[in-house]
Amino acid sequence: MAGKPGQAIEEEDARELKLGEDFVKAKCLMNAEVALILQRKYEQLQTFSEDAPNQISQVFEKSLQYVKRFSHYQNPNAVKQVRDVLSRNQLAEFEVCVIGNLCPETVEEAKALVPSIAKKGRMDDEKIEQMIQDLATIKTFE
Repeated sequence: MAGKPGQAIEEEDARELKLGEDFVKAKCLMNAEVALILQRKYEQLQTFSEDAPNQISQVFEKSLQYVKRFSHYQNPNAVKQVRDVLSRNQLAEFEVCVIGNLCPETVEEAKALVPSIAKKGRMDDEKIEQMIQDLATIKTFE
């Protein structure tokens, strides 16, 4: 990323939530959210297109297969609840997606996957544990 003359260029570092300009206001989606969107589009193409097989590209189909395979949540209500739990904990979009996609099972695992949540004053171990339990509960009732 090029800076103005005399300005230091800030390096990107996900551990510090320094993701670069492109991600400052970006909305990230979990695999489960992308799967819901692509599945809806796939169904629309099947329903409304007389030439559906030729309308659906190989890239589209492979993308849909990928996000379905790596989605921990299938039910649209569960996906919304996961987003709500993670957002309620005031996580950055990047953190929401990493935790929502990888579903850590322990506090240590969550902090290893997303070191920025453990920064001093952000989330203590008790709050992280509660978040993990809330996500596990959603998965149980899906």
